[in-house]
Amino acid sequence: MVLALLGFVFLRGPTPDIKIKPETIASIKFIGTINITNTLITSWLVVGIVIVAVFLVTRRWELVPRGVQNVVEAILEAFYNLVVSVAGEKNGRRFFPVVATIFFFILAANWLSLLPIFNAIGFSKEEEHGFVMEQTNVGFDVTWVSLSSLSNLSGETIEKDDPQAKEEVEKARSEGKFVGELLPLFRGPNTDLNTPLALAIASAIAVETWGITSLGFFTYGRKFFNFGGAFRGLFRRNPRMVFEGAIDAFVGFLELVSETVRLISFTFRLFGNMFAGEVVILMFTFLTPLIVTILFYGLELFVGIIQAFIFAMLTLVFGVMAVSHALEGGPEGEHREGAAETVAREAH
Repeated sequence: MVLALLGFVFLRGPTPDIKIKPETIASIKFIGTINITNTLITSWLVVGIVIVAVFLVTRRWELVPRGVQNVVEAILEAFYNLVVSVAGEKNGRRFFPVVATIFFFILAANWLSLLPIFNAIGFSKEEEHGFVMEQTNVGFDVTWVSLSSLSNLSGETIEKDDPQAKEEVEKARSEGKFVGELLPLFRGPNTDLNTPLALAIASAIAVETWGITSLGFFTYGRKFFNFGGAFRGLFRRNPRMVFEGAIDAFVGFLELVSETVRLISFTFRLFGNMFAGEVVILMFTFLTPLIVTILFYGLELFVGIIQAFIFAMLTLVFGVMAVSHALEGGPEGEHREGAAETVAREAH
């Protein structure tokens, strides 16, 4: 009760301004206009943090692991064994770098986005309504979302349709405060539809590459464009062969459609979960900070790792399915395909 009261009085932010589209921080003129968004900045930050972390962990790599090295090796070995158990030793070694990179990038992006500086610190865009915030100047305007106080239990926000808006804006500015829109410097990469789509495209390219290199370009292509049976039936004037060939061609078309739909599924599964989590945390930070918000932070930690795992495992499963024709005809092929189907069902 005490925590709820303290959070309600002192830690509530203003009414959240929920936007699906990421905010543009800067624009670069280079063969057109390239917008630098806050989600793009955070993606670069995630990559930089992962690179630095790997460098710090591996700079004193020892033959007998201990401490942090022991933990890192245990995690990587467990993940590698999981990949091998699904794809087999040969394909597991091929698939592991891509699958592991996808998993750890998404996990780092999801967990880093839970830091309290996200959606709270950024650049100011002056308006005649919006947030009322304190402001500091360190060479350029940097603004943070001000929290509630005893004199303002709801956080400071001036609504556009408020009849007293003009007077309130003038009063706030006379007190040296900023009124307008906050352009957050940091926002979760996966709350921007472009990031999950880019990851889905990278996953699809990897899967198709594995299939082509394993089966050959034309053999793999017949999975989608299988008109040979129909043409042979027409040449031999055999209606039955024409009918069976038409079915094969239709099945190939369905396979092609499923490959395209997979991109949409991958993209919106990750985007929907992470964007919804961000909205929930913002809303409960405004409504009931400390108590309920902390519970949702715990939930988002779990959702973050689950979504990373699902994305990586589905990439692995579809990779196994892409090369499955090369494994057919033996017990190992049946085992790998069965394992892939099991993982796919559990992931969905």
